[in-house]
Amino acid sequence: EDIHFVGFRNFISLLNNVKFGAAFWNTLVFAVESTVPTIILGMLIALAMNGTGKATGIYRTVIFAPYITPMVAVSVVWSWIFEPRVGILNYVLQFLGLPGCEWVQSSSTAMLSVIIVTVWKSLGWTMIFYMEAIRKVPQNLLEAAAIDGANGFWKFWKITLPMISPTTFFLVVMSTISSLQAYDQIQVLTQGGPAGATRTLLYFYYQEAFQNFNTGKASAVALVLVLI
Repeated sequence: EDIHFVGFRNFISLLNNVKFGAAFWNTLVFAVESTVPTIILGMLIALAMNGTGKATGIYRTVIFAPYITPMVAVSVVWSWIFEPRVGILNYVLQFLGLPGCEWVQSSSTAMLSVIIVTVWKSLGWTMIFYMEAIRKVPQNLLEAAAIDGANGFWKFWKITLPMISPTTFFLVVMSTISSLQAYDQIQVLTQGGPAGATRTLLYFYYQEAFQNFNTGKASAVALVLVLI
């Protein structure tokens, strides 16, 4: 067969595609809103778990366990938790006197639901890295700061936080890459919906390639994702 080069036609088509623009925005929102809580909460948990007690070891194991659990299995369990009518999450909210929510079945809360699952699964991995980084902070610096009258907050802000900044940088980069590759939880929980509310670039690529069989446009999406 004759081969016809289309040049930049696929990329031009993407720029004029409303769904691509929405998927691009969803990807940025998901990357930021899943990475930032993962980093902050992981650091706080590492600070809280920075002990040697037996109970602390059990807590670490419980927090780390979701990370080594397959994302599909985690997403299936969370889909039951998020179920609006019989799910345990809405039951707990109503027990506390708070209104229930549609979660994955509403376009206004579907992205939040996917972010909750992603952050919950990633916390243990982030915690492990931060615990090791915190252990390597020189104790003599902390002792000197305490002698100078610094309280716990200022020791953390002026000494611990700067000393663990390389770990923070590493975790931000890796968590961002991981969020750009998110697919399993979106497929299980929302299938990119409702109304495209959770359609990210990777899921948009999947739909173009394996549902619409538009491999040219899908390849263009993949290249954009690689460049990001």
